[in-house]
Amino acid sequence: MDLVLSRVAKNFGGLRAVFDVSFTVKKGTIFGLIGPNGAGKTTVFNLITGVYKSDEGSIHFGSHNLGPLKPAQIARAGIARTFQNIRLFSQLTVIENLLVACELQKRAHLAAAILRLPVYYEDENTMHGRAMDLLRVFDLDGVADEPSTSLPYGNQRRLEIARAMMLEPKLLLLDEPAAGMNYGEAEGLKVQIRWLRDTFDLSIVLVEHNMQVVMGVCEDIHVLDHGETIAHGTPEQVRTHPKVIAAYLGEDNSEFNTDGSAA
Repeated sequence: MDLVLSRVAKNFGGLRAVFDVSFTVKKGTIFGLIGPNGAGKTTVFNLITGVYKSDEGSIHFGSHNLGPLKPAQIARAGIARTFQNIRLFSQLTVIENLLVACELQKRAHLAAAILRLPVYYEDENTMHGRAMDLLRVFDLDGVADEPSTSLPYGNQRRLEIARAMMLEPKLLLLDEPAAGMNYGEAEGLKVQIRWLRDTFDLSIVLVEHNMQVVMGVCEDIHVLDHGETIAHGTPEQVRTHPKVIAAYLGEDNSEFNTDGSAA
């Protein structure tokens, strides 16, 4: 299913956070949403996921009009996200952080849990197995029973992505997943993003400041500045766009190597 934003706007009092933003994320695309700090990128994520309601315009995901829906209904429609600031459950273990995201997939109702019916145990075993499979994907299975906050920062970022994947999304929104990662970790993240898209038949929208990741993994990029669109295109088109260079990359293109990675 395609994600379609049409002339979306959001104001906070007298502050115009997003204005007249339109773009389409085609099914199966790895899509980049970039811009300088304060450009409105996370606000767009919050509008898509129902945290905020747009003042103007519309947001559709396939046949779903997301405007009237609550965040839980949007998650049920197949959209999951991570956050700019890590939001793990600090009192829970690594695997427990994944298991809290299983409610949409469980078949057992409250009565089955209270009475400990077979369907309850089947659910528990299925969800535990799925959680361990995802932890293996992100190389976190060895710390499954450790407190989530004991993990290094980069691993906490990967744990957030794994938790979002427990929702079995069709569209995954990643808000600065490479923050705090070194070069090698960021390279590994690029491989994991492509693998997730191909293996689970996902569309992925990536908000990211790490140009090594953006230019290396995104196929289509939309650029915001002060809440408005300034460019849209392929990584090569965006990397050489004069407005992007001025607003986001500085006055010249020297920040990038010829392959699009950060210099």
